[in-house]
Amino acid sequence: MEELKIFAPATVANLSCGFDVLGCCLDSVGDEMLIKKNDLNEVRITKITGQDLPLETNLNVAGVAVKALLKKLDSNQGFDIEISKRIKPGSGIGSSAASSAGAVFAVNKLLEEPYKVKELIPFAMQGELLASGNAHADNVAPALLGGFSLVRSYCPLEVLSLPVPPDLRVVVLHPMIEIKTKDSRSIIKQNVSLKSAINQWGNLGALVSALYTEDYELLGRSLQDEIVEPVRSILIPYFQELDKLVAENGALGFGISGSGPSVYALCKGDENAQKVKNAIEVFYSDKNIDFDLHLSSINKQGVKIL
Repeated sequence: MEELKIFAPATVANLSCGFDVLGCCLDSVGDEMLIKKNDLNEVRITKITGQDLPLETNLNVAGVAVKALLKKLDSNQGFDIEISKRIKPGSGIGSSAASSAGAVFAVNKLLEEPYKVKELIPFAMQGELLASGNAHADNVAPALLGGFSLVRSYCPLEVLSLPVPPDLRVVVLHPMIEIKTKDSRSIIKQNVSLKSAINQWGNLGALVSALYTEDYELLGRSLQDEIVEPVRSILIPYFQELDKLVAENGALGFGISGSGPSVYALCKGDENAQKVKNAIEVFYSDKNIDFDLHLSSINKQGVKIL
C-alpha cells in the first residue's frame, strides 16, 4: 500500500473516577486522515481542513507521533499527512489523541505492521506530550484499541482492555468554549486527602467490576470524582444544573470528559440516551452558548480503515 485513509475516533477520558488512567472510544465522532508515502524522506503535514492547526511537523501532534515511530524503527521512509479535523482542539474529547493515534496506526499499516496496535501507544503519547505537556495514555489507548482502556502502569507502560456492556451509550455535550488541557491540568491539586483517595479507588474498582458484570446501576454509582471534578467543574457553564438534569432524565451517571469543557452522560439503551440528549438540547438552547451534542455507542475497534 502507498496510502491509507482512516477514521480516527474521539474519546472520553477519565470517566470521573479514573483520572489519567481510564478512557473509552466513541463511534460517531472523529477525524478523517489520509496518509501517503513520499520519496522525500520527510514527514510532512500537507493539508489540514476544519481547524486552524500548525502544518509544521514538529508542532503538530500527528507529525511528532509519526517521527517518534520512525525513529524507533530507524526508518527514513517519508510520509505526507492530510487531516480532516472534525474534533475541535480543546474540546475535551481527545482531539490531539485522535490525530496522534490515527497517524501512527496508518503509518504502521503502510510499513507492513512492524508493531502490534497496542505497541503503538507510546508513540501516540508523544503527541499528547506536545499538546498538553504530559504524556498520558487515557485518550490514545482507547483511540487505538477501541472500547474501554485502563492504564495499570505508566512505568513500565501497561494498558488493559476492559469489556463493553452492549447497551451502553454516551451522550456528549461540547459547549463551544475552549479549555486548554495544559491550563486545566495546572489548577489540579497535587496532593489529595487519604479519604478522597480511598473513595476514588473504591469507585474505580467498582467501575471495572460493573463493566465485567454488565451491572449498569453499579456503573452509574461508580462515576464519582472527589479529586478533579470539584476544581474543573467551575470552568464549565451550568455544570451542576446539567448534572441534576441528566439524572432526572434517566442517565446512569455524569461527569467531565477529559479536561473539559465537554461533559458526558452514560446511559443504558438508545431510548434513554435519546431522552437525555433531548433534555440537554432543550436546556442549553437558550443559554447563548454555541454547542455540539453527540450520541454515540462505544466504538469497540478504535481507529478504522475507510
